[in-house]
Amino acid sequence: MGLTKGSVAGGALDAGLVIKKRRSQDRVVALAGNPNVGKSTIFNALTGLHQHTGNWPGKTVANAQGYYSNGHNSYVLVDIPGAYTLLASSAEEEVAREFICSGQADVVVVVCNAASLERNLNLVLQTLEITRRVVVCVNLLDEAQARGLKLDLPALERLLGVPVVGTVASQPQTLAALKQAIDRQADVAQYVNQSAEHSVCDLDLCTAISGQTSEELREELMSLFMQRAEELAAQVVTGPSDNYCRSLDWKIDRLLTSRLWGYALMLLLLAVVFWLTLVGANYPSALLSEGFFWLGERLNDGLSSLHAPLWLQELLVNGVWRTLGWVVSVMLPPMAIFFPLFTLLEDVGYLPRVAYNLDRPFQACHACGKQALTMCMGFGCNAAGVIGCRIIDSPRERLLAILTNNFVPCNGRFPTLIALISMFFVWQTGMASSWLAALLLVLVILLGIGLTFLLTNLLSRTILQGEASSFALELPAYRRPRLFSVIVRSVFDRTLFVLGRAVVVAVPCGLLIWLLANLPWGDSSLLMQLAGWLEPLGRLFGLDGVILLAFILGLPANEIVMPIMVMCYLQTGSLTEMADLTELRQLFVANGWTWQTAVCTLLFMLLHWPCSTTLLTIKQETGSWRWTALAFALPTICGLVLCFVAARLLSLF
Repeated sequence: MGLTKGSVAGGALDAGLVIKKRRSQDRVVALAGNPNVGKSTIFNALTGLHQHTGNWPGKTVANAQGYYSNGHNSYVLVDIPGAYTLLASSAEEEVAREFICSGQADVVVVVCNAASLERNLNLVLQTLEITRRVVVCVNLLDEAQARGLKLDLPALERLLGVPVVGTVASQPQTLAALKQAIDRQADVAQYVNQSAEHSVCDLDLCTAISGQTSEELREELMSLFMQRAEELAAQVVTGPSDNYCRSLDWKIDRLLTSRLWGYALMLLLLAVVFWLTLVGANYPSALLSEGFFWLGERLNDGLSSLHAPLWLQELLVNGVWRTLGWVVSVMLPPMAIFFPLFTLLEDVGYLPRVAYNLDRPFQACHACGKQALTMCMGFGCNAAGVIGCRIIDSPRERLLAILTNNFVPCNGRFPTLIALISMFFVWQTGMASSWLAALLLVLVILLGIGLTFLLTNLLSRTILQGEASSFALELPAYRRPRLFSVIVRSVFDRTLFVLGRAVVVAVPCGLLIWLLANLPWGDSSLLMQLAGWLEPLGRLFGLDGVILLAFILGLPANEIVMPIMVMCYLQTGSLTEMADLTELRQLFVANGWTWQTAVCTLLFMLLHWPCSTTLLTIKQETGSWRWTALAFALPTICGLVLCFVAARLLSLF
């Protein structure tokens, strides 16, 4: 095509990533590849639990580094974000190309999907233009075999001039050849550019893809690489090329992505996940609560034996410890169930289908279909959903997703929502009661999802105007879930991360609540005086002063909103639980609750300010208190407006 190195000028980029080596002689291995090729599975299999995560410099794109040794060599493995090409401009692809071009890696392993080799070779060829220290890992050979495809890997190795190994990442024994190939490539000559004999284009690719060239040149380069990838695949892959339309995956996709059944099945699956989460969390929550109360008594005994002042014992045990116990016992079990279920759906390959189904309505709101995935993550924890917005490339669309993520309830709000539904809107008991509660919860959540679309559309037409960007969405093959990997990823990457942030804010919250409940003010406590001052405002929105105060004090964690209500109604000096819903309902009714009060409280529990953990996460992700304040105001205003309208309408009956 006449492209020469003289066409562009410049040098390699510097990714600036700090490589955390254990020893100075450790080699650095970059793990690259398209999304959904099993790259994370290979990373986890090689490194085990010797990993740590962070962000790339100047980016909100996560990076993971891990360690492994193979005989006399030891390696730092850097998991590069999934990328289809080094020529595009998404945040993930910018990070991938900058790191490869920086020369920080001693070896670059490019993982390919054996069942889609032609598309994956595009990235391989682009990487080979930058360095010869490449190992091509053709993964998922079992899926290719199941589709009737045969791959001549030795022929591909001869054509590319670098080691090519085949693996099935879910079977760790197949990774031995990959380790050996990395050893060989780590000992070859220093980091050099592609030789002319194997070159697809005759220019310095690092400079050509650094953003300093025209779009026409990028398109021309892309065409060259795609053409060469097609030629290579034609020489090494044999088998049916149109087998997807005859496969079981295609039959399942026709059902799960159809306009008639796709949404209905999503709602049904959502109800099942909520039912499993709620039913499964009850028993461990009770055990944890009992355990924390028992430990609290032992802590109190220990402080007494040390002759600690009574006020200090009350403060530490009934204030800080009991609040901490409530947050952990109510928050941990649902997260420990929901996040693995969510990760399981991700591992099977269903979540990309959810994004596909919801892409059209989000596009109509001038947003990105990937927002569907971040919205789903918000059901587990809104802070995790906000972090998940990093997968959205456009800054405008990422902000839309962040600002509206709180419109879907997190697991911290589920117990209160379920308790209100069970006490005031469900009358039978047993299995039927749990299913009816789950279905009513789905209806409440549908209201939140509807408002997500409404506010996304409103924001995109006002302060965040712009056209929706397109994105490439691959529907991966359905795969057997890897249960160990699912548990590790969901527990360490999501559950413990979110729980840790919640614990940090729960401790000062417990201190504040105890002080308010025990500091006298007139003939009552300061806490009850505050509730009295808020009473007129609460009544305006169909609530009362205690309910409004409980939401305000529950800013650090939604889990403690209802215990604060109980503490105020009983006028005790510490958080109190009434496990029996009948007894709890009697307490609420005795303090003026009606089913109209329950409706307004239900609406405000769905729609109010994000918890402090989520707000801190929004500040960290956006770097702006202005956007954080807007994320606080949007659901709060919607909740108050809906409560006001509901209170006025319901008062007519």
